[in-house]
Amino acid sequence: MHTAERVTLARLPSGMTVETTLHTYGSGEPVVYVQAAQHGREVNGAAVLRRVHEELLASEGSLDGTLLAVPVADPLTFDHVSYTTPPTLDAQNANMNRVWPGDPTGTIHERMAARLWELVEGADAIVDLHTGSRDTLTHTVYRRGDAPSRALALAFGTAVCLAEAADEDAEDEWAERDFDGKFRVAASEAGIPAITPELAHNRELVEPAIETGVRGVFNVLRHLGLRSGDPETPADQRVARNHLGRVRSTASGLFRPTRAARVGQWVEAGTPLGRVTHPTTYETLQSVEASHDGLLYSVTREATVTAGSTLAGVALPLDDRAGEADESDDRSADHESGEGANR
Repeated sequence: MHTAERVTLARLPSGMTVETTLHTYGSGEPVVYVQAAQHGREVNGAAVLRRVHEELLASEGSLDGTLLAVPVADPLTFDHVSYTTPPTLDAQNANMNRVWPGDPTGTIHERMAARLWELVEGADAIVDLHTGSRDTLTHTVYRRGDAPSRALALAFGTAVCLAEAADEDAEDEWAERDFDGKFRVAASEAGIPAITPELAHNRELVEPAIETGVRGVFNVLRHLGLRSGDPETPADQRVARNHLGRVRSTASGLFRPTRAARVGQWVEAGTPLGRVTHPTTYETLQSVEASHDGLLYSVTREATVTAGSTLAGVALPLDDRAGEADESDDRSADHESGEGANR
């Protein structure tokens, strides 16, 4: 069973409405909510949901539960092919992924988030499809210490999963960048397991990224019992702790990464990653090195950088797939007992 309906998210100054499409597949419980294109230039997620749609309609078997899918969560940024909305529309909250669970009487992005949150509140799991840059390794992020979200991330099936600390467990940068308003974090606070797969490449449809996303969505459906079978996951999945403090430039100039600085490799503290040079005097302004041991999951390929720019990202390793057992907090117990639902 499949239905599609238009959902009004907000209203523009002209009186025109901001609308998106909600696809509903199957019926009953459990309920899985999947959305894409919360950042408009991250288009591979929308292509993933189209492929999932086609495969579900072509499949003879029905879902043992309900899948809710929103292929374009933020039509404003989608139409502008942008990460954030123009300040003329929402100067206070340009990034929709900083305002969850939203506010029905707030700014335009807060209202849009609040309307989608009405769909989310009854879900048993959430997949928020995003797209990293071409310089970023495909990975899935979940909230560190949240056991059901961790299991969901592993089931999605990317080769790398990153555990991200939140709230009081996070570094100062968390509060400085308003990360507490992320969709995944708000869902976890509400007792709903949630993950953010970051599929490689934005602004362009890339077949390997789409295939990874399609496989991941069906893996989640299998993991939660909506489809028969077991998730198809790599045997050598790696789990690391997301590190908010990126390797940053200390000077403005031209950045040239080393040939050995390839995403996906494990590096040690002090590993050379590149250098920043002065474009006219040719002097080396900064020798860029890994700040600590871990997984190199991003290296910028843009040459012109300013002081403070992120040049690379290194995630701290966790021991193994079960390496967070000693880090689980009360959220994990709440999920497992069912007492944390919708809190």
